[in-house]
Amino acid sequence: MLRSIPPLALALFLATPALAADVRPIPPPGVPVPDADRAELTAGVEALRKEIEALRTELKGKPDLLALLPDVIIFQKAVDWALRYDEFFTPSLIASAKQQLELGMQRARELREGKPAWNSATGLVVRGYVSKIDGSIQPYGLVIPEDWTPTEKNSRRLDFWFRGRAEKSTELAFVADRLKNRGEFTPPGAIVLHPFGRYCCANKFAGETDLFEALENARTHYKIDSSRISVRGFSMGGASAWQFGTHFAGLWAAVAPGAGFSETAEFSKVFADGKTPPPWWEQVLYRWYDSTVYAANLFNTTAVAYSGEIDGQKQAAEIMIRFLEKEGLSIPHVIGANTAHKYNPDSRPLIEEIVTRAAVKGNDPEPKKVRFTTYSLLYPEMEWVRVEALTSEWERSDVTAEVEGSKIVVQTKNVSALQLNSPFQSGLPGERIKGVSIDGQVLPAKWNKTSIQFHRTGNTWVAGPVNPKTSPLVKRPELCGPIDHAFMGSFIFIRPTGKPLNEKIGAWTKAEMDHALAFWRKVFRGDVRVKDDTALTPDDIATANLILWGDPSSNTALAKILPKLPLQWTAEKLVFGGQTYSAAEHAPLLIYPNPANRSRYIVLNSGPTMREEALLNNAQQVAKLPDWAIINLNTAPDAKNPGEVVHAGFFDSQWRAPQK
Repeated sequence: MLRSIPPLALALFLATPALAADVRPIPPPGVPVPDADRAELTAGVEALRKEIEALRTELKGKPDLLALLPDVIIFQKAVDWALRYDEFFTPSLIASAKQQLELGMQRARELREGKPAWNSATGLVVRGYVSKIDGSIQPYGLVIPEDWTPTEKNSRRLDFWFRGRAEKSTELAFVADRLKNRGEFTPPGAIVLHPFGRYCCANKFAGETDLFEALENARTHYKIDSSRISVRGFSMGGASAWQFGTHFAGLWAAVAPGAGFSETAEFSKVFADGKTPPPWWEQVLYRWYDSTVYAANLFNTTAVAYSGEIDGQKQAAEIMIRFLEKEGLSIPHVIGANTAHKYNPDSRPLIEEIVTRAAVKGNDPEPKKVRFTTYSLLYPEMEWVRVEALTSEWERSDVTAEVEGSKIVVQTKNVSALQLNSPFQSGLPGERIKGVSIDGQVLPAKWNKTSIQFHRTGNTWVAGPVNPKTSPLVKRPELCGPIDHAFMGSFIFIRPTGKPLNEKIGAWTKAEMDHALAFWRKVFRGDVRVKDDTALTPDDIATANLILWGDPSSNTALAKILPKLPLQWTAEKLVFGGQTYSAAEHAPLLIYPNPANRSRYIVLNSGPTMREEALLNNAQQVAKLPDWAIINLNTAPDAKNPGEVVHAGFFDSQWRAPQK
């Protein structure tokens, strides 16, 4: 059962990490740029910026061309950020920057003329899109088959390729590589998409969203066969392939990880002698990105693992195979003989044969049986099964659903609401499916066109969705926490403009907001949208998660919704979960449905919860805080925590705090 932990016991869990300034910086510092080159590049960035602004105006009446503007901006951003933030890591990147500015100007001219040549190009193509998360421009690379034409009617196979850890591969280096490197695998006739993945976060958090945003953008330019998409990668990219493969197995024709890691605890040896174990909530949050505990989902696709025989990262496949065996499943494990951290040439054709065979066949368009395991409503669906509510969040939840004649037979564990979509591609499901058996209880199948919903009342399943009048506030897909979930969709920082309750809370919230702004820029490669509390609009409330900084005295937006939060906060005291804290020395962090818009979050005083220490190892780039935490401000923030975490925990399924 999830719980909070007493302050004295917490002290036994927490190590003393270094201050952020003492941790090796990621990205690292760049090399000096000669004055003449800097001047030339600065002028080129400004010239391209002016071209982009002019095109915004000139193309307003031409939406198809205007939509291609991010394909120009990626070059301007790559060079601009490298100049601004000291991100020229090798002298050769100076020449790359000049080339990218020239390419940006060339694309700008082609766009103005209405003849964007890259839109019909084959070979290596770099493109960009505007992220819904923060409005930033994000790049991605493509390998377009030489026989592809813009007018072709057939849809293409697509393979994602996730790259290895590259602390120096910010936008400038990434784009430079994508302009010259075809990558590890380029199957004949297939489009290969190389996501930027929001830099070096192992495609987690905003990096996870990046895959789907890049795919959505690519679909606007190329016909892609949804049944023939595969995920592949090596090293850090192998970890990404395990992650996407297990969490979204029903989307892929094949999953092909190489090396990498597939969970955090064993790979990072977090429980080794002499190490202080992570706090209990962090261990629970391993269930977000650990692929091992989602292993059963590989039932729904084809998977093949690769490891070098003498590669330490062989552990990733070995532990996955152990967990798969517990689920009654097995996958091929190709091992490169006497090979360290790379692909063995003899192994490549074996892997390619398995992946290509699966991609040629494609996903089963009408799978009769679905197996689905999840631990969170962050991942609510597989194939035609969608979980709408869990009995206990972060505990194992299972659904097995199978079409048997005119009936669907379902077995569940830790599920309290469920939606079944049509298991058939065509025709009305009501003509073929007349009943549903859930955990032995037979119910009529009353289809709402192509879906049907059920929920538990006590131990009894009932047809229909949960009644919002009787359950107005429940954790559900897209609104389930923890804090880091707010940063995977559109969000805005709401800056306080008033006088804080006291000097300590004012200084701490300002420092933490500044830290979060810089951290987002360095790690997730975007500029956070920031608005004053007095400038908040109805559109902001309708479209974005609101990250409220400050306290009820300094932030008018927070003061307005405070009565509807499970929190009391005055100049004297902070009351949460039945406990009282001194407001002069404590601050709350939490995520909660926005009382003004129950489809969006509010977050109090937190950015992404991992900090500098986690950046040193991709397996440690996991959520560090749960739904809420109480911070003692007498302990300074460091590379691991925003202060002393005196209590932390999760809201229950109805967003209720634990009571002492």
